[in-house]
Amino acid sequence: MNIGLIAGGGQFPLLFSQKANEKGYKVFAAGFNTETDPLLSDHVEELQWFYLGQVTKLIRYFKHQGISQAVMLGSIKKNNIFKDIRPDFKALSFIAKTALTHDDSILTSFADLLLKEGIKILPSTFLLPELICPRGCWTKRKPNKAEHKDIIEGWRLAKEIGKLDIGQCLVMANGTVLAIEAIEGTDSAIKRGGLLSRNSGCIVVKLSKPFQDLRFDLPSSGSQTIRTMHEAGATVLVLEAGKSISFDREEMISLADQYHISILGYTEEDI
Repeated sequence: MNIGLIAGGGQFPLLFSQKANEKGYKVFAAGFNTETDPLLSDHVEELQWFYLGQVTKLIRYFKHQGISQAVMLGSIKKNNIFKDIRPDFKALSFIAKTALTHDDSILTSFADLLLKEGIKILPSTFLLPELICPRGCWTKRKPNKAEHKDIIEGWRLAKEIGKLDIGQCLVMANGTVLAIEAIEGTDSAIKRGGLLSRNSGCIVVKLSKPFQDLRFDLPSSGSQTIRTMHEAGATVLVLEAGKSISFDREEMISLADQYHISILGYTEEDI
């Protein structure tokens, strides 16, 4: 069976392609210049390169390969949207008809557009359910009372920020928001929060948005997240169990234990 892959950056497209091959799928990937890892070509039947905005070319590519199902995986650096985009007529028409320009609205509308062309977007984790974050404390270290208080407030605020579709992550210390993720991404937000806390301790909360389309753009973390937190002096990472994904989980936990960082997979019931 053929399946399409709209691949951004990071390791998710690589992991998916490897698992898809094991399951007997033939993966036809659409990669983006400056974003997609060229190594992806070693794990797919074909990798064709695109610029952001080449919607007609993408649809033609998938139809030519007989693709009726696809996934959207990996990151797109938001700053590239302003400098590395070549919208065709269909893309311009799509933008004009899209009422909201927030991330989730655009992605959901784009998935609807592809569905009208006979290409259904599947959940990003349908072949990799093991990436979904489990519930509970993953690490030896547990948060103290002061951190737990920040976790509760941070969760509430992160959900409010999510309603505005600004970002998925915030950094807090002593009841004060130090950094909110925006266009710069999670690692940069953590570093900024660490600088403002003077590396004296802060917590990182990364959650799905209240109306998140769970097919794509799930909050993700990995071993690099823990390294960045260590450098920033952050002591707790809160992820949303069941609605976020984690890469390199064993390495994440090992590093967190080494750096005395708590990792928590919470749901609304835990707050």
